[in-house]
Amino acid sequence: MKYHSRNVSQSREAAAQQTPSDGRPQEIPTAVASKPLSQTRDGRLVMLWAFLFLGIVALLSGCGVAAEPIPELAPPETTAATTTSATADNDSSEEAKELVATFAGGCFWCTESVFERMEGVNDVVSGYIGGAIDNPNYKQVCSGRSGHAEAVAIYYDPSKVTYEEMLEVFFKTHDPTTLNRQGPDYGTQYRSSVFYHDDEQKKTVEKYIKKLNDERAFKRPVVTQVERATKFYAAEEEHQDFFRRNPGNGYCRANALPKIRKFNRMFKDKVKKDDDEK
Repeated sequence: MKYHSRNVSQSREAAAQQTPSDGRPQEIPTAVASKPLSQTRDGRLVMLWAFLFLGIVALLSGCGVAAEPIPELAPPETTAATTTSATADNDSSEEAKELVATFAGGCFWCTESVFERMEGVNDVVSGYIGGAIDNPNYKQVCSGRSGHAEAVAIYYDPSKVTYEEMLEVFFKTHDPTTLNRQGPDYGTQYRSSVFYHDDEQKKTVEKYIKKLNDERAFKRPVVTQVERATKFYAAEEEHQDFFRRNPGNGYCRANALPKIRKFNRMFKDKVKKDDDEK
């Protein structure tokens, strides 16, 4: 309630001296002129409600309800969550035992189709490596102007297969004596090359090529390049597992299938047990 600036407790006598135009003395209501607000009926109700309101606010504030709701307690970690964490740690340790070899032997559809069938190989990714531009696409690489080679990144378990065994398969399933060419495909993008990831791989492949040339394993000298592995760019999705997904493709039947059959024939002990491709 808002009061005017004048004093409400003005004396009854002063107020009684004010008369209206009809000459009758002005009657001042007793509740307003003589009693303070706390003694009036309406005033007591207002003060009662004010005390009740302040009491409720104080009670709720003291309990912490009005200020902020009580957060729910987080449930304890379950056994499943612990198992998942342990599994992730095991996966990390297993990945540390996985190595990568990167080979370029012409069209990556063919090279990939061979190594996917080799025991000890966990995964094969077709892609591009050894070029001068970032994030190349298939069209750019096929033009021969990007400098990349079509290659495969082979992720393998060294406890099941050695790097030298993979080199043996690589050199037996493509022609390492033709410079920048494999079958009907020609250009630097189809070059024969081994991209080494560490000094040990470099020594191994150089020693292996020397052995092939010393033994005259081929009619012509091996021209396979030995290059340091640079950034590998995975090829577009349609190029991954290409032969498996397109077994009737004419190019693959003419070029990839003979390599697969040769691998199955020459490396029977290295073919995955669950692979029935002929």
